[in-house]
Amino acid sequence: MIEVRSKNLSDLSDSSFLIQLVYPAMQAMGLDVERIVSECRISPALLQDRSSRFPHAAQQQFWRVLEEVSGDPQIGLHLADAVQVYRGQVLEYLFLSSPNFGEGLKRAQNYQRLVTDAMQFEFQLGEVQSKLVLGFAGDDGQSLRHRNECFTRFLIRYFQAVTEGAFVADEVNLRHEAVGDAAEYAKVMGCSVNFKQQEASLVFATSILATPSTHAEPDLLRLHEKLASKQLERLSRQDVVGDVRQIIAEMLELGQPSLESVATRLDMNERVLRARLTEAGTSFNQVLADYRCVLAKRLLARTDESIADVVYLTGFSEPSTFYRAFKRWTELTPIEYRQQKKAAQNGVNEAE
Repeated sequence: MIEVRSKNLSDLSDSSFLIQLVYPAMQAMGLDVERIVSECRISPALLQDRSSRFPHAAQQQFWRVLEEVSGDPQIGLHLADAVQVYRGQVLEYLFLSSPNFGEGLKRAQNYQRLVTDAMQFEFQLGEVQSKLVLGFAGDDGQSLRHRNECFTRFLIRYFQAVTEGAFVADEVNLRHEAVGDAAEYAKVMGCSVNFKQQEASLVFATSILATPSTHAEPDLLRLHEKLASKQLERLSRQDVVGDVRQIIAEMLELGQPSLESVATRLDMNERVLRARLTEAGTSFNQVLADYRCVLAKRLLARTDESIADVVYLTGFSEPSTFYRAFKRWTELTPIEYRQQKKAAQNGVNEAE
């Protein structure tokens, strides 16, 4: 089974491109999109900015709400059929400008992280049949079943589109159990579907790899590869921000983390860490402040921790320093912020 970049869902992220694909599909299916957006806290930026990322862990909530709203135990399968295939993403351009389907597949494998950290596929070439082994993060049974089914079905549709109908799946293997009508899986996937398998995979005839692309263009291919490489480099630079944030979270209760102490934990030269954060468009002090701000808001809004404890948990040595920082972040005092959040929550409860 393929190992995804990180086993911890909280460390993984998806491109906002996925939300932008799914949003019009949900509308087309007549679902209560406003409710889904509200309950899943989908921000306007995720619907508009293709450079945005969101935590992959949010998908658990998304699919739970989607099944509840739709009343469909196979919503992942059916949503995949409503999603538009072409939306101008760089992986699409790599496929279309490659000489054939096999070449496009190899290039997509190199840049799949541009879409999501949480799924990796491995291409296995066979004499008669070939296979894409699909590695899904958090693939521990039923919790992300809809995600896996949706992605697998969408891949089939996508491959059919880029090969102008030449791609045909011979077999789909899924690691989880069937839910609902098992015959529906074969109907939607267009091939036999096997459940409770050791690995998730998509099997197809090797001859399909030679299917030429009618849009093949060497100059455009070079341009698209250059663009994909730049996007991947930018994403890699963001990784260090996540690493720094995680170490700050671990060190904060012991006092204020420093650039030097975090660099030591990362086994990195202090100057190199500073440079990498600059390349990512931020600084150590900014990452620290952003983390403290989020943590303070969460503690004040969701817990009954005393203000003194919040000061301690966010790593401030003096309450006055914390008060000044919080006022700068929110234009409210910590007490005003907590009261505002509790009043809002009480209003929701009364409305229910």
